[in-house]
Amino acid sequence: MRAMAVIENGKPLQAIELPTPEPEGEQVLLEVTHCGVCHSDIHIWEGFYDMGGGKVLTLKDRGVTLPLAMGHEVVGRVLKLGPKAAASGLKVGDLRLVFPWVGCGTCAKCRADEDNMCLKPRSLGVYQHGGYATHILVPEPRHLLPIEGLDPALAATYACSGLTVYSAIQKVLPLPPDEPVVLFGAGGLGLNAIAVLKALGHKRIVVVDIDAKKREAATAEGATDVVDGKAETPDEVAARVIAACGGPVEAVIDLVGAGPSARAAFASLRKGGTLILVGLYGGDLPLPLPVMPTRALTVRGSYVGNVKELRELITLARSGKLPAIPIATEPLDKAGDALTRLRAGQVIGRIVLAADGRF
Repeated sequence: MRAMAVIENGKPLQAIELPTPEPEGEQVLLEVTHCGVCHSDIHIWEGFYDMGGGKVLTLKDRGVTLPLAMGHEVVGRVLKLGPKAAASGLKVGDLRLVFPWVGCGTCAKCRADEDNMCLKPRSLGVYQHGGYATHILVPEPRHLLPIEGLDPALAATYACSGLTVYSAIQKVLPLPPDEPVVLFGAGGLGLNAIAVLKALGHKRIVVVDIDAKKREAATAEGATDVVDGKAETPDEVAARVIAACGGPVEAVIDLVGAGPSARAAFASLRKGGTLILVGLYGGDLPLPLPVMPTRALTVRGSYVGNVKELRELITLARSGKLPAIPIATEPLDKAGDALTRLRAGQVIGRIVLAADGRF
């Protein structure tokens, strides 16, 4: 197999050749047809997370080893089945979306289809080779979802971007449809969040972003209000959010995860409000401890989602209720260029790598 891999953190991706895996047990080998380029790939590529206060968490600390073919938003065709996977009903040639957030496969969380909460993660594209490659090895058939009737390039984004926002949204709903849900960030996650909220029947969607073009994209996707997130202080952004919403808000989802965005999001909450932290941009959020109980606030992290939620999301998409987000396709050998554009904030929606013979 061939891959565009991280050989050294922060350096350009390199084309390498690796032994094509032979599936064993319940494993399934797929030929990759599409793979989304996600902002979290940038952190893996760079090799660290900004923890705030001058502290960093390295990918080496997380157990990530190089070389690594990244990519966790993967669609592919079944190529080979391990001996124990044959009874699953999968057939060679089947097109499937890959659930990448796999764990050890044996703990209670994994067996409950909550692999993303496993204490021994083996996520594809993070701890194992992912979709920036011609082939991918998937641990079990239950991690493969049918996507008949869906654009495979769009469906690929549901494995992370769509699933992540779907899971985060489930942590603030149910709410009255006209109660504002505030989204910080109008990138691929933000646009998918708008689409999911609309599909679930929510009507008041407020989006905050520093980029005017991304605010325009959010409006086009169906946001009812947009707020300029560029300001001198987080409190100024919070004041704009509160003004747009007609008062402090019940639910905020921070898809950026930067110190300033988290502070503005927290300052926007009403009594009893909930802040869901999703993004990994970096920084910290100092919490005034007496305020947390006296205002009954909730600050909660949301890490991707589980395979049960991905099945629900695909069902929603196949119902025709889930609007598409902007997708641009590039050949696999342009993975490095795609990452550079994404890091520079030049991507509206999502870039998806597509196997088209130019790898």
